[in-house]
Amino acid sequence: MDRALTLERVGSSEWHLPRTGRMHVPGRIFADEETAADLLDDVAGRSAWSALRQVHDVACLPGIVSASIALPDVHPGYGFPIGGVGAFDAEDGVAVVGGVGFDINCGVRMLATPISADEIGAVLERLARDLFETVPAGLGSKGDLRLSIAEIDAVLRDGGGYAVDRGYGRPEDLRFTEENGRMDGADPTAVGELAKRRQFAQVGTLGSGNHYLEVQHVERILDDEAAGAYGLAEGQVVVSIHTGSRALGHQIGQDALKEMAAASARHGIEVPGRELVCAPIGSPEGRRYLAAVACGANCAFANRQVLAHLVRTSLVRVCGVSAGDVRTVYDIGHNCAKLEEHIVDGEARRLLVHRKGSTRAFGPGRPESPAEYRAVGHPTFVGGTMGTASYVLRGTQAGMERAFGSGIHGAGRALSRKKAAKRFWGETVIADLASAGILVLAHSARGVAEEAPGAYKDVDRVVGAAVDAGITLPVARLRPLAVIKG
Repeated sequence: MDRALTLERVGSSEWHLPRTGRMHVPGRIFADEETAADLLDDVAGRSAWSALRQVHDVACLPGIVSASIALPDVHPGYGFPIGGVGAFDAEDGVAVVGGVGFDINCGVRMLATPISADEIGAVLERLARDLFETVPAGLGSKGDLRLSIAEIDAVLRDGGGYAVDRGYGRPEDLRFTEENGRMDGADPTAVGELAKRRQFAQVGTLGSGNHYLEVQHVERILDDEAAGAYGLAEGQVVVSIHTGSRALGHQIGQDALKEMAAASARHGIEVPGRELVCAPIGSPEGRRYLAAVACGANCAFANRQVLAHLVRTSLVRVCGVSAGDVRTVYDIGHNCAKLEEHIVDGEARRLLVHRKGSTRAFGPGRPESPAEYRAVGHPTFVGGTMGTASYVLRGTQAGMERAFGSGIHGAGRALSRKKAAKRFWGETVIADLASAGILVLAHSARGVAEEAPGAYKDVDRVVGAAVDAGITLPVARLRPLAVIKG
């Protein structure tokens, strides 16, 4: 199989993995030359995990449409590559656990403030410490919101609306949240009791790993029209919250692996590996899994809604701003499977689009976008590293046609967490960032080492490849001021 994994260049930042063997469709890789070379090197060196091999394997799944897609931040994941997109025909395709992963609807909410970078300097350290004390973070962190099974079920059904109804934030937050903060099709009976129990005290918590809360300033506006629609201006302070469905989402994934392994065999689906176990979308197992995914997505929306309320509270307390002046720019996830309509070969088709470490990047005119953003497309957020930059991007028509309206979600890892922890020392990373004017407060020094800037690809290069390929356009470049880590 490895001999078949060759790439043909079809554009300055686009590559074609030819269809061979059991592949139903070719691979389509958006990447610069350096990333493409790294993908091939992993195959040649028989790396234990190869993102390119995973692109190949996804292309072998039943019902996949057009291409198995990898985006410029691609790196190996569980089953699907991270930065991977797979769209499956709603009638003939499959629901794939590896296409969503274990942190269902992990995503980013950005809050815009009326504060400028010049103004924040005098209170930045006090704000960072207040956020560190206000926002529960770290492995196994627990929040103040303690829920029963019945209340967890309400969270899984109502998503962000559950939090707003209980005083966490405002109704307008939901208008600027993907799916209005609530994904349809959620059925709490599809989620096991263990998953629910693990979430009793985790709604309103940041967690650990690559999750973060970051105070940033808009360093540069790159698209005046889109930035104006989003209410972003040069020098403005924003806060980004990156987290997901916490323990509940992880347990949903673990439980689904077992059920889908049996379902794959029962439905006669030959999968390339256990990480890609799946079931027909319309089968009982497929429907149950997608109902559970919707529940996990709603849990993540509720989680970020509560966290946004805590951030607002801290900004009011430390900076003296009005809570009403701290506005949700957008909230969008990057690990999910959603039924969407897309044009394929000139025909409108209903597809189940899996995005693993990839975000929706819908271009202008889509009804899913808030009305205020519809003319330019909704924003997407690309997390860089603690020491570099992040970006606000927007989708394009070319991205709708070539990538099912999907975009990058981050810089993409260059080193595994294990390798990063061996190479970097957490305390040294914090000191180096402090010397660069970036304050880092963390619950775990090892966690900082795992997320060191050197563990990631160059975010400017990754964003540049996405822009060069035409699938997204840049709106703003952001620089970190203070970072809260689990």
